[in-house]
Amino acid sequence: MMATPTVDQFLDGIARLMKQKDGAQIQDFLHYEPPWPPIYERMVAELRQTYTAAEHNGLERKCSSALPPHEEGDGGGSFTSFISFVAKYFAFIRDVDVSQLLETHDKLKALLGQASIALSASTGVLILPTVISLSRTLSKLAIGLDKRPDLVANLTSREAAIGAEEAGERVTLAEGSANLIREAFKKCASERSGNLSGLDNSGKPEGRRIGIYLMANVCLKLFFHCRKLRSAEQIFALIYQQSPPLSLYPAAQRTTFLYYLGRYHFANNHFYRAQLALQEAYYQCHRQATKQRRLILIYLITSNIILGRFPKQHIYQRPEAQGLQEKFEPICGALAKGDIASFRKLTDIDNPSAAWFLHWRILLQITNRCEVILWRSLARRTFLLSGNRGNVSRRTAPTLSIEDIFILATFLEKRALGIGSEPSDDATSQKASRGEHTNSIFIFPPTPADTPPAQADDNSVAPHGYIDPDLLDLVDHPDPALHTIETVESMVASLIDQDLLHGFISHSQKRFAITGAKNAAPLAVGFPNVWATLKAKMDDEVPGWVKEGQKRGGGTVMHLSGARPVGA
Repeated sequence: MMATPTVDQFLDGIARLMKQKDGAQIQDFLHYEPPWPPIYERMVAELRQTYTAAEHNGLERKCSSALPPHEEGDGGGSFTSFISFVAKYFAFIRDVDVSQLLETHDKLKALLGQASIALSASTGVLILPTVISLSRTLSKLAIGLDKRPDLVANLTSREAAIGAEEAGERVTLAEGSANLIREAFKKCASERSGNLSGLDNSGKPEGRRIGIYLMANVCLKLFFHCRKLRSAEQIFALIYQQSPPLSLYPAAQRTTFLYYLGRYHFANNHFYRAQLALQEAYYQCHRQATKQRRLILIYLITSNIILGRFPKQHIYQRPEAQGLQEKFEPICGALAKGDIASFRKLTDIDNPSAAWFLHWRILLQITNRCEVILWRSLARRTFLLSGNRGNVSRRTAPTLSIEDIFILATFLEKRALGIGSEPSDDATSQKASRGEHTNSIFIFPPTPADTPPAQADDNSVAPHGYIDPDLLDLVDHPDPALHTIETVESMVASLIDQDLLHGFISHSQKRFAITGAKNAAPLAVGFPNVWATLKAKMDDEVPGWVKEGQKRGGGTVMHLSGARPVGA
């Protein structure tokens, strides 16, 4: 067998670092991304000449003879799985061809799998920096491949089935990689050595717990990329149960984790929790990280708008907020005025800004969740225009006619739909002005009474296509479905129930009466501030965010998305 001086030199260096327990230097030793330094080129050449793929057992024996199988001293841990990883690393740099991205992904994934096994050993903390580095590289490669459908079009069924929880479920490269990285994350979070608190004598995380948030952030990046929020929930739940406080970790890790935690709660309609996490992430993000601050700010502004807290002008002056004012300010203006017509047009799918809102996945949240604020502002504006301010001396309460709200809402809805105005080229407005039913493809006007019924063998085509038998006798209304006085009354009742209006409804008189306005302005009493009202109902606990001094129940199964959404 040919001599391999460079391989021997490499193994001697690894053995020395293992004795020194220097995991960071071990990670620096293990290059796996070209271009290779000259010494690694020589090592690859020796491996290809002496240890081919058929000689893998010989390569493992070579590593076993050069590296110690056990840590020296009493109670020393085993290095066996680490030795297998080093042999796997040699095979990786020997066989990898970076021009073949799919094969490179598979080989890198296998290498990370072996590193994850080594991480489980009692000496696994030595390989933790390497696992983190491999995870980041695999994450970048998986996301890059996921954006290249031409490269993954011919993936075999085995790759599509890795990690599937249900039969036939398609698992993308990104999700499959995330599932593997999640296993390494679990080993960091489930560390049992050291103190029960997970901290050393200096109050810092020890052992594999050092990598909890680094590994979690890599996983979360992949899960959010492939939109697997349920998998992300498992990360947050495990951290909430077993992790040391987030404040003990570096600022970069805290900021990234809080961003994803805020995104998760935002996606589950917990907007108050989302803004708490995003606000802290924004505070802790470095001022020069403009791109990251802008990313956080988009979701932070959206969360606050839904909660009735509109951004001030100075927010829009910041470098990371360039261009956001023209997106959000018109919506805030329409919400503040209760301008249903403008709000409908601004959130319409055909609006020029709709593509931007859809890209950030915030359009539906704004469209649906801001309805509460819109109707509260409409009621307030109606009170300013036609409300009865009451008389303290006569002990009459300020009141507002629900019929007035109905008239104003109907007028604004018709304006939004283009009814009674000049013809519009807008496709949505034209469809609405024609009064098309949601299921209009299944409906056609009833045939005249003197028209003979169609025969079973009649081959003629119905004027509007297929007619569902359940809708055969349905006559489509000539106008789109507008609000009735009853629906407006229910809206007011809902606002009262949510404490966004203070008073009661006289159903017989169709009026809303403000209570408690004897010594205060009826506007302030009857129409409480939305943000202050919602904030008073909430607490500052954010599931997934571990804070110092926080009490947690051991072994509790937490379903973070099961609570009632804020503003629902």
